[in-house]
Amino acid sequence: MSKLNSFKSIADQQIVLQLRNLNKIFNTDTPLENHVLHDISLQISPGELVALVGTSGSGKSTLLNIMGLLDVSSSGELCIQGNSIQGLCEQKRTQLRSESIGFVFQFHHLISAFSVLDNVLMPLMLRYGKPSAEQISYAEYLLNEVGLANFKHQKTNRLSGGQQQRVAIARALVTRPALILADEPTGNLDTQTADEVFSLFERFNVEHQCAIIIVTHDPRLSSRCPRTVCLTDGRIVYDGVSVDFKIP
Repeated sequence: MSKLNSFKSIADQQIVLQLRNLNKIFNTDTPLENHVLHDISLQISPGELVALVGTSGSGKSTLLNIMGLLDVSSSGELCIQGNSIQGLCEQKRTQLRSESIGFVFQFHHLISAFSVLDNVLMPLMLRYGKPSAEQISYAEYLLNEVGLANFKHQKTNRLSGGQQQRVAIARALVTRPALILADEPTGNLDTQTADEVFSLFERFNVEHQCAIIIVTHDPRLSSRCPRTVCLTDGRIVYDGVSVDFKIP
């Protein structure tokens, strides 16, 4: 049976992301061995908006990289939309990542030599080559949704930080992913702009029913997520309703 066709139960197929007893150890069997993640089990359903919080060094970035298929765990299992990634070759991992996951980072990683529209289309161009008329139309729709329809032909280095992050959100959505991973997406923005950008995540979460996991140090923003997952020393110490969460 193909690895991509494992976990065929109806319940699994309804789950966007599932981690089972996941561990990450660096420098295994050396004096520098570092057990960063301990038996992480986590389940994310379609349409969930989840804040991932924890102090520096708690393992948030490592966990996010593994969930985004940018790194591999030392043990345990990771499934994306019912597809186990265990044993997948790099080509299959890349395919699954490009089809199912969108990324928004603290530093937006836009290409300044390209237009705003081309930056949004970049994931599709990397996958298919020249974008179709339908794909261009959807990218323009997303730019309109983030308030940048009039900027589509401008170079991204002429935009403000908040506008650039809006482009990055549209880029993450252009492949219609089931899951968006956002790593401190408002970390470089002032309070008002951060609130505006976060409101876009809330809106797209509802309208597109894509699951969103946001790593943030801002308790104002994490409290707006219905669910909070807190890591301490590589372990989940809280997973529940955000309004009930107390910062450790």
